[in-house]
Amino acid sequence: QVQLVESGGGLVQAGGSLRLSCAASGSIFSINTMGWYRQAPEKQREYVAAITSGGSTLYADSAKGRFTISRDNAKNTVYLQMNNLKPEDTAVYYCNAKGSSNYWGQGTQVTVSS
Repeated sequence: QVQLVESGGGLVQAGGSLRLSCAASGSIFSINTMGWYRQAPEKQREYVAAITSGGSTLYADSAKGRFTISRDNAKNTVYLQMNNLKPEDTAVYYCNAKGSSNYWGQGTQVTVSS
């Protein structure tokens, strides 16, 4: 089992920045890829960014150029730095870990005001 705990969400004005954190614990040796997804009200959950165990990063088009995913292996933590936030980025952001199974965190709310 893997446990994921997100933090760092909040309310920010358009153009502002936030950094989300996701701390992993448990059977972390089984994790290959970690990433972030988001779900806005009345919309499906969508992919945002991912980082592999080798450090390769992937981004959704909506995140390219504004968001940066990184990881600190010593702390078993993945980060999502979000810059130039827009109101359409408002959503609950979920951390995801893929390995022997698919794991999700509880989510953290990000609200961007115009």
